[in-house]
Amino acid sequence: MNNAFGEAQHIVLLGGNSEIGLAVVRALISPATQTVTLGCRSLDKGAIVAATVASDTVTVDVVHFDAADSAGHQPFIDAEVAKHGDLDAVVMAFGVLGEQSDFDSDPVVAADAVTTNYVGAVSSGLAVAKQFRRQGHGVLVVLSSVAGERVRSANFVYGSSKAGLDAFAQGLGDTLAPLGAQVLVVRPGFVHSAMTKGMKPAPFSTTPDVVAARTVKALRAGKHTVWVPGTLRFVFGIFRHLPRAVWRRLPLG
Repeated sequence: MNNAFGEAQHIVLLGGNSEIGLAVVRALISPATQTVTLGCRSLDKGAIVAATVASDTVTVDVVHFDAADSAGHQPFIDAEVAKHGDLDAVVMAFGVLGEQSDFDSDPVVAADAVTTNYVGAVSSGLAVAKQFRRQGHGVLVVLSSVAGERVRSANFVYGSSKAGLDAFAQGLGDTLAPLGAQVLVVRPGFVHSAMTKGMKPAPFSTTPDVVAARTVKALRAGKHTVWVPGTLRFVFGIFRHLPRAVWRRLPLG
């Protein structure tokens, strides 16, 4: 349970090897934090990053979690609660980027990406929400993307999955707000990370640590959405209303 200052004692990261997710977890850790659980598909990689989070006062568990295994999400959450008690903060940071050309040539690959990015978010998000309703509190941080605000032809499968994730998270937040729980939708632009290594940075690019700092600031302010950097909110406010004929011609990659 959160302490009197709203600091999380139990933090869960779904997508335990995510650079952005780990940065958010580190920023959330306070003197009140006792346990961090890294939900990872690869336990070996999780064990390595766990060492960067653990301390004399914070215990880190590495537990198998597969975003594509929707049937396993409720048991995962139930096991966490049975072992550590209330879910104070959950960070949803799993996802795959993929290549549009691969999706075009193999629809199964595209479906797998959408299953991870969107379907897995729905099943795990609802499992988290079920527990939040039981305990009457909790914060869920959902790492979305500006790619879902106006989908580009260059990555429309990925963008559509993020659009679905974003809409789901907004709706979930609206249902939980009257019950004392908070959902924060984080919309970063291009983030320098292992996932984007080798890609040409887009304008207004940022880093995992900046995303983390803005996320924690937004949580403390009780916000439901945060753009990183904030300038992108206004940029996409314009993009969202451009005629499609104009949008198609923009040199956005």
